[in-house]
Formats: sequence, structure tokens, C-alpha cells
Amino acid sequence: AGSVKAGKMPEGEKMRQSKQEEEQQQKEEKQEGLIEFYSSYQELFQFFCSNTTIHGAIRLVCSKKNKMKTAFWSVLFFVTFGLLYWQFGILYREYFSYPVNLNLNLNSDRLTFPAVTLCTLNPYRYSAIRKQLDKLDQITQQTLLDLYEYNMSLPQSDWSTLSTQKRSSRSLLHHVQRHPLRRQKRDNLVNLPENSPSVDKNDWKIGFVLCNEDNDCFHQAYSSGVDAVREWYSFHYINILAQMPDAKALDESDFDNFIYSCRFNEATCDKANYTHFHHPLYGNCYTFNDNNNSLWTSSMPGINNGLSLVVRTEQNDFIPLLSTVTGARVMVHDQNEPAFMDDGGFNVRPGIETSISMRKEITVRLGGSYSDCTEDGSDVPVPNLYSSRYTEQVCIRSCFQLNMVERCGCAYYFYPLPDGAEYCDYTKHTAWGYCYYKLLAEFKADVLGCFHKCRKPCKMTEYHLSAGYSRWPSAVSEDWVFYMLSQQNKYNITSKRNGVAKVNIFFKEWNYKTNGESPAFPVVTLLSQLGNQWSLWFGSSVLSVMELAELVLDFIAITFILTFRWFRSRQKLSLPGPPPNSQDNAAFQDEAPALSAPRRFTVEAVVTTLPSYNSLEPRGPSRDGEVGHE
Repeated sequence: AGSVKAGKMPEGEKMRQSKQEEEQQQKEEKQEGLIEFYSSYQELFQFFCSNTTIHGAIRLVCSKKNKMKTAFWSVLFFVTFGLLYWQFGILYREYFSYPVNLNLNLNSDRLTFPAVTLCTLNPYRYSAIRKQLDKLDQITQQTLLDLYEYNMSLPQSDWSTLSTQKRSSRSLLHHVQRHPLRRQKRDNLVNLPENSPSVDKNDWKIGFVLCNEDNDCFHQAYSSGVDAVREWYSFHYINILAQMPDAKALDESDFDNFIYSCRFNEATCDKANYTHFHHPLYGNCYTFNDNNNSLWTSSMPGINNGLSLVVRTEQNDFIPLLSTVTGARVMVHDQNEPAFMDDGGFNVRPGIETSISMRKEITVRLGGSYSDCTEDGSDVPVPNLYSSRYTEQVCIRSCFQLNMVERCGCAYYFYPLPDGAEYCDYTKHTAWGYCYYKLLAEFKADVLGCFHKCRKPCKMTEYHLSAGYSRWPSAVSEDWVFYMLSQQNKYNITSKRNGVAKVNIFFKEWNYKTNGESPAFPVVTLLSQLGNQWSLWFGSSVLSVMELAELVLDFIAITFILTFRWFRSRQKLSLPGPPPNSQDNAAFQDEAPALSAPRRFTVEAVVTTLPSYNSLEPRGPSRDGEVGHE
């Protein structure tokens, strides 16, 4: 009885030990509640399917005793999941194609009148180059006589003054002889002799030959003799213009002798409303309503609220080999844009009143990923050589000119001069013609890449024109009209029908159209479509998506933990074993892990499996004596 009493644990010690175990368990539960990881993939999957708000997921675990149902719902779940992400792929593809909606707006407001450029269509014999042109006409007359047996009449000139220019005339003749105008057989008649009876004058092509320093020649041929003669004459005419050291020598404006009448909004306009420039082929050009003065505005449409001009179209002291038409050339364009008369201009017939009605249209494109447009040309790899804002045609011409300077060593006379360059002149650049026509062929074939480099501007203003024609002045009124013009403008009438023309330019209506773009598939629409698809296939919400994201993160965490444990176990197995016949070392190796990494359950096992006091009695008589004594 005494031994049993002595073997019992005191009641206070038991309560203290129980309290410690309970606190330890609560501490472990708190730790598990803060960061919870599952011991296996199966446990993770079962917990997710049992607690998620995604429809159909619980069927994967609640019917686990029926394998057929489990398999059916598994297949259905993953097929639905695949269809969902297939729809997601379609939505993302549409979003990243950056579609746009076209918005059409009609605006009613006071309209700013555009700039109007008018050219004489009469390349003028400027006094600074008159002698060179007279000599070129002589050479051309002899060339046409040799090729076509045609004796061209020349304008009267003071041939005695040519003796003072013998050196320049000999130089011009030398360069013209280096680039002669000649005939050649067509491709299918090359092997036939010239005196063959089957070859007539219609079977020849006419052109001229351009060679470089290596005698590599380029044949510029034309099927039309008129085109060939004009191109050949223009080539030498450009060289004469390029030899002028100062372009101001060609600035011989004669506004009063070309513009007989100018009215805008029923008010007279004068020299303060125009600027003048010279075009090599179209002669003197005048631009009305540019940015150098206050801009005109139209508050009402109609012919009486626009620009009305009476111009002289009779050619006087002209160059017939350059200009083969009579009349005037007109172009309507926006301010701060150069007038490219070759592209957007049209001719006004003499003896005709031309009424041009306009409709203004503004196009605004979305930049960035939605279109390949540029805001101001600063992101285009072509410097702007024009003193105007960026346009696609400005960029294309600048691109060609820069390639011309780089490849040929000089600049083309029709385009602005880059810094540090000079215009092409065969007295200085003997092979520039060969280089130019080779480069022009590459340019048209887009070998230079100018059409790809130059992008459309994001904002464009265009004017759509429609024209009507009527005879002016009429047969019953021409007498008094020409009389009044002769009295007011000292107009010497030589050809009434080809002497004058009238031009009216006005807005057709007060409204103008704006074409704008807006994103057809913004981010808000994308999220809405994704939510619609997710609700259709799984009947879920944003929180369900977060549950799925949590599942993925838990899966990654479990994978990392299991991988880490596997790596540690492999590392322990790779440690060297105990040496033979060393029991002490073996015992030490067995106890070392327990000492280095004590575990809670080992301590608990020792406490719960303590031997009874009766099991210790045989160990010594002194213990019995002590107990009996008690």
C-alpha cells in the first residue's frame, strides 16, 4: 500500500502538465490557422472542391463512391474549363487587334477659308537666264530638224548679244552634246537594219542617254516624241536654273499683269493678301490666304461668299518646249502645307468661268497601337526639309532629296536644299543625270523605303472639290468686258477666247464633316466580356476567380515544400555510414539526430511511457528498505 501511494503523481503536477499540453496545442492550432499548408495534393483538391463557389466542382468529391459519376463530372468540368479559355483566347485576340469605331460628326460653324495657290502655267524667260535659254532653243531647233525634219520657229531675240556669252554657249553646247536626243529601235526591231523597208518612223522610240564616269549608260526612252522632247529640254533647263547663284534673281513677280480682279466676300483683295513663289515648270505662283496675314473666314456658303479671280491666260514670252498648255493652274490646300501643284492642282481653261465648290472634311485617327500614324512627324526617321508642318507628301519628297544628296552628291532642283548641299548642275556634277534617273526608278519601286518610312498624320484636313464650267465672257458681253479690262489693266487683246479666265472658289455648304476614331474594344469592354463568359460557363464571380488563384498558389507552395523535403531526404541518405567495429561511434550517430533536432512528440512519448515504480524494485535492496521504512 505504501509503494502504490508513493508511485502516484501528485494532483498539482498532473494539472500543471495538462495545462502545459493544452497551451502547446492551442499554440500549434494558432500557428496552423495563420499559415495553413496541406500535406498532399489530394487533401488540397478535396478541400477546394468542397468549399469553392464554382459550380460543379463539389460534384468531383461528393460522388467519389460512384466512379462513373466522378469520371463524368471530371470530364464535363475540364471540357467546360477548356471552352471557357478558348473563348478567353478569342476575346484577347480581338482586344490586341485594336479595332476602332468610326465616328461621323457634322459641325456647323464659321469656316476658315483654305489657302489657294494660282500659277500662270507659263515658265517665264527670266532676264537672268534669257541668253542661256535662247542658246538652248537654237540647239533644240537643230535637233528637231535632224530627227523629224521639223523647223521650229523661235521667238525673236537679239542675237548680237550672244557674242558676249560665247564661253557659256560653248559650255552649254558641250553638255547638250554629251546628253543628246536620239532615236532607237523598239525592242522587237533591234536586229533589223535602219534602212530595212519593214522599219518606218513609227517603229522608233526617242530618248536620251545618260552616262556616268565609268561609261555605264542609262537609256531614258519614251514612246511619245512629245514627252521625250519635253523631258530632254527640262533636264537642260534645270541645269541652267541650278547655275544661278542667287534664286532671288528669278523672282520677277508681275501680279497686276496676271491677276486682273480679286474679290473675297464681296470685298476687294490686294497684294497684302498673297505671297509669291516661283515654280520651275508652272512659272509665277501666288498663294492667297496663307499664314502671313489674317485668315479669311466664311460665314455663309455660296459663290458670292468666296474668292473670285479674273486672271490672264494669254502666254507672253513663254517657253513652248516646257509648257504645252494654256490657262492657269489652281490648288486648294490647308494653311501651313506646301502647294504641290503636280499632285493636287488642276488647270483652268481660258475663256471659261470655272466655279469650284468645296466641302471641308477633317480626319482624326487614333495613334499608338491603333494605327500607324504620327502626331507631328517627330517620330518619323526622315527630317522635314520644308518650312511647313508634317504631311505625308512632305516626308516623301524630303526622303527622296536626302537620298539624292547621299547617292549623287547634289540636290534635285525641284525640292528644298538640305544644309551643306548644293543643287545638281552638270558643270559641277557631270554624272548627276545618270544617278538621278537610276535613283528615281528605285524610288518608284519603293527600294528606298520612303513610302514605308513616311506615315500618315493623325490629323488631316482635306477639301473635296467639284467644278462647273461656263463660257466667259459670253458672246454678247465680251466686247464691253474686254474694253473695260483694257482700260483698267492696260490689257492688249490679241486673242479674246484665250486671253482671260475667271475662277470662283467657295464653300458648297456651311457644314463640315469630322471623321473620328474611338476604341471599339477598350479595357472595360474586355473585362465585361471576360466576366460574361466566366458567369456563363461556371456561374461565378470575381471572388470565385480569387479562389481559383488561391488554389494555384497553394499548389505551388505544396510543390515547393514537397520538393524541399525530398531534397533534404536525399541529402541525408548521401551522408557516409558509421565505420565498422565502433559501437560507441554507432551509438553516438544514433543519438546525434535526436540531440541536434529535438522533437516534441519524443518528449511526450517519454512522459507517457514512464515505467511504474514496481519495475524498479529489483535494482537494489536499499530501495526496499527505504520503502518499508516509510
